[in-house]
Amino acid sequence: MPLLEASALQKRFGGVDAVRGVAVRVEAGELLGLFGPNGAGKTTLFNLIAGAHLPDRGEIRFAGQDITRLPAFRRARLGIARTFQVVRPFRDLTVVENVLAAVPSEGASLHDGVAAAWSLLDHVGLADRANDRAGALTLGMLKRLEVARALATEPRLLLLDEPLAGLTAREAADLLAFIGGLKARTSIVMVEHNVRLSLPACDRAVVMEAGAVIAEGAPDEIRRHPEVVRAYLGEDAA
Repeated sequence: MPLLEASALQKRFGGVDAVRGVAVRVEAGELLGLFGPNGAGKTTLFNLIAGAHLPDRGEIRFAGQDITRLPAFRRARLGIARTFQVVRPFRDLTVVENVLAAVPSEGASLHDGVAAAWSLLDHVGLADRANDRAGALTLGMLKRLEVARALATEPRLLLLDEPLAGLTAREAADLLAFIGGLKARTSIVMVEHNVRLSLPACDRAVVMEAGAVIAEGAPDEIRRHPEVVRAYLGEDAA
């Protein structure tokens, strides 16, 4: 059984069909890439999974449970965490304080929470900046802090909203390598514009256009798909 399975999703904003009859699944331990240009519907689909929007039609199941009408905070409690394209740290707090704000407090002592926060910062490569103000970090570091805060909730599914946006080529490559290593602890859905750079890091990919899925499969299948080649990769990419 897939960890997450959505079927026949539809979402309309005014006169625009943002998502049209979309089905998608995420397996345990999988990194699924969700690609498409502005207006393709990928961000709306992402928000339907996260609970920021509720679908007009269709169903979403997580670990076998129907979560279609659950709000975002209920989904978070079940094990779905997300990041945002525009990072939103508490800039006047230290890096470790930012992570502590997301560490679950139920049944845990302050000492355990601090230890967990430091462990996460070490995992994302920010332990040496733990006592710095978050506002002093570079964008690449802030992206890692965003991931650490999401991981602090101990998710089973991590939703990454354009994690490479605004990064240099080197920063993006480093972050992608890091994201690939997260599959040992959580499944991942990654929304990205940059197909060429991100696709090799994915186990599977879904490509959208005009609110519908036009291709789904392993990276090699996506590279050869004629609609993807035409629309996103260019004729010389196959």
